[in-house]
Amino acid sequence: MDKNMMLPKRSRLDVKGTFANGPLQARPLVALLDGRDCSIEMPILKDVATVAFCDAQSTSEIHEKVLNEAVGALMWHTIILTKEDLEKFKALRIIVRIGSGTDNIDVKAAGELGIAVCNVPGYGVEEVADTTMCLILNLYRRTYWLANMVREGKKFTGPEQVREAAHGCARIRGDTLGLVGLGRIGSAVALRAKAFGFNVIFYDPYLPDGIDKSLGLTRVYTLQDLLFQSDCVSLHCTLNEHNHHLINEFTIKQMRPGAFLVNTARGGLVDDETLALALKQGRIRAAALDVHENEPYNVFQVSARSLN
Repeated sequence: MDKNMMLPKRSRLDVKGTFANGPLQARPLVALLDGRDCSIEMPILKDVATVAFCDAQSTSEIHEKVLNEAVGALMWHTIILTKEDLEKFKALRIIVRIGSGTDNIDVKAAGELGIAVCNVPGYGVEEVADTTMCLILNLYRRTYWLANMVREGKKFTGPEQVREAAHGCARIRGDTLGLVGLGRIGSAVALRAKAFGFNVIFYDPYLPDGIDKSLGLTRVYTLQDLLFQSDCVSLHCTLNEHNHHLINEFTIKQMRPGAFLVNTARGGLVDDETLALALKQGRIRAAALDVHENEPYNVFQVSARSLN
């Protein structure tokens, strides 16, 4: 774009008058862009704003009135706002991401357009940490697979059959769990993992020195060291242009042969095709993924590509 044709920054929204006698005469328009779950926000907004439910997958599905008049936007994770999308909004002043990640918003472009971007840093910390531990325990103790055997009516008549069914189960105590990212969720996982007897190490270049001592963890200063030392690697970092496909052919080769991989962060952190091939070759023993780069996930499509 020609620099002389760049859009001017939006002027700040000046709110005049008082709220003593009720809301302003012109109620601002706030839009929930994707989904329809606004149960927490609606009781707060209903008396001060008009709320529009867009239930959109892209900005092409958003009504023109919202694009022209909305001063605030709420969004989950199913819609993406690029610079071109943001430029469609004529009055937008703030975007609130209902969740912790903002990787589906071009934050830099939003800033250039005078649009503030906020998130909810503490959203789902306990739930994601619990889910992570559930996945780790499933990988180590093969709970999911054993439960399926029982559901399918498999009979165990002797210790040999039990041993065969439980093949691959591993002891947790003394193994090393490597956390990539030690934010709110990573810290919550670390505390839970220690209770199970894991030796917990972490890599997070953005944290100050000393956090490892306060939590009783071991810090490593390179991703390579973490991958080399870990029996199980769990991802807890945001997704950005610097760590897309953090787990790729090169980094998988740095992992211990037979290690586990868990991802409850962002799907784009893992190259699914490379991971599928590593699983097929046995370099990674098993993986538990709560997210994928492309959803809904097509396991047959990825498997076919990884075999070519």
